Amino acid sequence: MSFLAKLKSKFSKENTTTEKYTEGMKKTRSSFSEKLNDLIARYRKVDEDFFEELEEVLISADVGVTTVLDFIEVLRMEVKRKNIKDTNEVKDVISEKLVEIYYGNDDPNELDQLNIKDGELSVILVVGVNGVGKTTSIGKLAYQLKNKGKHVVLAAGDTFRAGAIEQLEEWGKKADVEVIKQSEGSDPAAVIFDGIKAAKSRNADVLICDTAGRLQNKVNLMNELAKINRVIEREVPGAPHEVLLVLDATTGQNALSQAKTFREATNVSGIILTKLDGTAKGGIVLAIRHEMNVPVKLVGFGEQVSDLQKFDANAFVYGLFSDMLEDA
Repeated sequence: MSFLAKLKSKFSKENTTTEKYTEGMKKTRSSFSEKLNDLIARYRKVDEDFFEELEEVLISADVGVTTVLDFIEVLRMEVKRKNIKDTNEVKDVISEKLVEIYYGNDDPNELDQLNIKDGELSVILVVGVNGVGKTTSIGKLAYQLKNKGKHVVLAAGDTFRAGAIEQLEEWGKKADVEVIKQSEGSDPAAVIFDGIKAAKSRNADVLICDTAGRLQNKVNLMNELAKINRVIEREVPGAPHEVLLVLDATTGQNALSQAKTFREATNVSGIILTKLDGTAKGGIVLAIRHEMNVPVKLVGFGEQVSDLQKFDANAFVYGLFSDMLEDA
């Protein structure tokens, strides 16, 4: 059975996750499928010209130049190994290698898991610039964890942006979780300290900490995050257990640039990629993973509280190729 046929068999049955990916990837799929089908229709054989145009198709989906060049090299070797001549046969190899280049040598079952400890307080630090959907993502994550039976507390550590505390409080109400806060302009590290104390006293399972996203001044950002990390490490040895960077998929390569900056400032362990349904350049998922070696752990496909999904590269590729699966 071909790889695309396996994806079709696995994901074609209607369920919420499949629907989220097929609907959420619509803009990227429409652009990608149209260009790939046109490419395959124009070339009857797999040659160097075909590979060059395929590079352009992938780069236009914001897969990233470095990732595309590495991918094309892998694809070229596989086509040679399997002695593929007909371009129609390449779709299956492309889909399979996209999944492989995402996961690399890592275990797919472990890569997307949040590091939440059983029987002890787990601290999740959430970072990202203003406007990427950071506070919204925190609210959605809190809602999901609460529904899984976790006692969740939020710490309103973004004391810099006007309205950030109130916004987090609103999400706290939606998720039915407590929000620990101080006044606007307070020391973020002091808020996180209060959050840890409150979470411990309430026997909470998870503390999710919001932070300010002042990317304009990298020195301030690094100093602030370093101070917050020191407080967390002192109060909860081994924490933070996750540092999740929130990125906006619609910003494309700018998201990759943000990822590199935050990677310098703190030990990012995973990505929350928002607004994936709002872009035709969803290939940024692959660029972030391949070039940063940081997994995308959660993706956002809408505004509803249940629209934050665990990332699955197989479901992602299924969403990318679902319009081409009739003959798989």
